Amino acid sequence: MERPVENRLSRATSDYLRLHADNPVDWREWGEEAFAEARERGVPVFASVGYATCHWCHVMARESFADAEVGAMLREGFVAVKVDREERPDVDAALMGAASAFTRQLGWPLSVFLTPEGLPFYAGTYFPPTARQGMPGFRDVLGAIGAAWREQPDAVAGTAEQVQLALKDAAAGPGGDAPDAAAARAALAAVARAEDPEHGGLGTGQKFPQAPLLRALVDVDPTGDTAALAGRLLDAAAGDDAVVAAGGYSHLRGRDGGFFRYATQRDWSVPHFERMLVDNAQLLHVATLLGRETVARGLVGFLGEVLRLPGGAFAIAEDAESTVDGERVEGGWHLAPPDAGVERPPLDRLVVTAANGLAIEALAVRALRDGDETALALARDAAEHLLEHHAADPATLVHASLDGRPSPAAATATDAGCLASGLLALTAATGEARWAIAARAILDAAPDPARVSTQGPALQLGPDADGDAPSGQAALAGALHALFSLSGDAAHLDRAARVLDARLALRNPIAGPATLRVAALIAEPPRTLVLIGDPPHELRREPGAFVATPEQAVELAAAGFALLEGKSAPAAYRCEGFVCELPQPY
Repeated sequence: MERPVENRLSRATSDYLRLHADNPVDWREWGEEAFAEARERGVPVFASVGYATCHWCHVMARESFADAEVGAMLREGFVAVKVDREERPDVDAALMGAASAFTRQLGWPLSVFLTPEGLPFYAGTYFPPTARQGMPGFRDVLGAIGAAWREQPDAVAGTAEQVQLALKDAAAGPGGDAPDAAAARAALAAVARAEDPEHGGLGTGQKFPQAPLLRALVDVDPTGDTAALAGRLLDAAAGDDAVVAAGGYSHLRGRDGGFFRYATQRDWSVPHFERMLVDNAQLLHVATLLGRETVARGLVGFLGEVLRLPGGAFAIAEDAESTVDGERVEGGWHLAPPDAGVERPPLDRLVVTAANGLAIEALAVRALRDGDETALALARDAAEHLLEHHAADPATLVHASLDGRPSPAAATATDAGCLASGLLALTAATGEARWAIAARAILDAAPDPARVSTQGPALQLGPDADGDAPSGQAALAGALHALFSLSGDAAHLDRAARVLDARLALRNPIAGPATLRVAALIAEPPRTLVLIGDPPHELRREPGAFVATPEQAVELAAAGFALLEGKSAPAAYRCEGFVCELPQPY
């Protein structure tokens, strides 16, 4: 008897899951219920991971998940689970690590087969419905996996065990002390060997803007060779200002200022048209630090005019596809003439705490350094929304929400670290103590970066790498260091050092740029420039700048932020490790 389809995803707190609610597949959300059913039925779990703005996720959905035959095969032989990587980054990271044992072509959609105990035993990415161009057809994959599950259970179990052992070994790695600042800088500088001398960017294949890497290169040496490398890499991704000004897109930068996720060709000629908040927020931060005014101004506009939601928070992404003449076309809006009336791509309206934290931080830095009132208003509105709806109780921080409904997915250390960093940057830009007080409470209650989610089976984690955003350890350690720099409480610095493990990052800097950035910061005394009153513009642009009125300085000091103690007279106070030079009047 054929198993019926139940529409379980229609009320999910994820636009991506809702897109699949009407498939002939009997989808479930990730959780213990799905794996309990798999154990009861004695069948494997098929987990499909993607996100709402992913072009190839849409393609596989149209080709395979909308197919009645595929739906019947999944209903009969598997428990099918849909995962939004933006809503469940913990699941995505663990399954991506497991998938690396089966394919080097990692990406989304991610297709993973697991035992009912949650052990991956086969994985791939996009599968067409039938075999083509060397790729196996999805129906064939399902048939082969089903046959192996029934006829070769020992082999399946052995593969699953080998994957677990490999992940454990990779996570353990060799021992070693935390790197000093010179070692972290040297590891980052080594990425210059991968610079493409002909077309710019890194490598000779697909080109990514590498936002976390660019920020690390600037932060560890703002006036040195690594910052110069960051400038070249950003300029390569941004392309020609004149092309953008004329209403087109240049390399990765669209006509409204936002950056696409990556280019499919070495010469940057064919973008992949989805646009993500995490990329654009961090690129705004980098463009501001490098003084790329046209790029920074365009990114502020993109965040405010495209990704900003009515409540003040930012959507996680804009889709790669637009509807043109009734058909979904990748890049349709961007490729059409500006006056063609093509519908803009839809947004994935998920509000993710970590990504919004990155945006708040970047906008606050822009406001501090360049006096951008639009950026400051956007940062304030987003911070207000997050504190009211995601961090009203720091002990129960919300990872994501959709239309005001909180997701059941647990908040991560990345959420806590990125939001706290954003709030601390907002205090530096405004002098307002309330943002720093909220950041301190969030960090006091932040989850352990190594914690395994209890929602569903406990997945074996590989090494904690930085992806398109800082890893949990890097985000948390970075925020703790920023809090230490403001408060002088060494407990925050000690905690940052404990959570940060830079071993993978030293071996592979591109997998750990945020980790190396933070490692370099915590290895040396913090350098700050406290500016009381109305400082000259050029001082606001110096690294470590912090602006406050005399009254705000008194309030901050009373709230436990020792950097401001005794600094109520209008002047510039240069400090290293809380030892300050004599104040310099303006």
